[in-house]
Amino acid sequence: MAAEVLRLRGVGVRYDKSMLLRDVDWTARSDESWVVIGPNGAGKTTLLQVAATLVTPTHGTAEILGERLDEADIADLRTRIGMSSSAIADHVPQAEKVIDLVLTASYGILGRDAEDYDSADVTRAVELLDALGCAHLIRRRFATLSEGERKRVQIARSLMADPELLLLDEPAAGLDLGGREDLLRRIAALLRDPRSPMMVLVTHHVEEVPEGFTHALLMRKGTVLAAGPVGEVFNQRNLSRCFGVPLMVERRASRWTATALQLP
Repeated sequence: MAAEVLRLRGVGVRYDKSMLLRDVDWTARSDESWVVIGPNGAGKTTLLQVAATLVTPTHGTAEILGERLDEADIADLRTRIGMSSSAIADHVPQAEKVIDLVLTASYGILGRDAEDYDSADVTRAVELLDALGCAHLIRRRFATLSEGERKRVQIARSLMADPELLLLDEPAAGLDLGGREDLLRRIAALLRDPRSPMMVLVTHHVEEVPEGFTHALLMRKGTVLAAGPVGEVFNQRNLSRCFGVPLMVERRASRWTATALQLP
């Protein structure tokens, strides 16, 4: 039986007087891949931060990779989790080269200093960049890259430490159509690779769900509206409730679309 990667029971997160998450139950296993979807303010990023061990629940219990957050060695647990997020990109030093940005993930730091990397580290970093279509960028400075190039380099970095769990926070946000489709194709290829970690992707749009994701979790106002296999969760009723507008939901081949219904 597949191992539990995430197990949340009654999880809540309070910040000042606001409940960012409320009574969240969620189990994700190693043979699954999850998309977390919902409107702005739904609690998606907070949920991902719990999964990344960056936020500790104020209510309930959370187990990540078999470790309870309130009992685990968080520094050690974080080495087993890869994360790609715009919040990380915002802290990359302006002069950092792409190859160094990926390499420094081995130490869990941003900004290369005097660390030692052997040839195996460099080879792995180049192979990851190549898999994401970025091998030609290795000597470029991260600050000079296009938004699409930055997204792909960040995913390569998040895989450098060979994580057991990969968290992708709105990887397609800000991309044009061509950049989005290229990135989603590469994420789908990662999903098909048996060496890849269990994956959780956060997005606002069903159109940004790559081929191959098996499960979906819908959120609204800090709570879970529906969770389960994608084909069961992505329907007109659930997504209309989630986004608060009547929607027509369609699946074409292996991708999804949602458009507002014309009201009489």
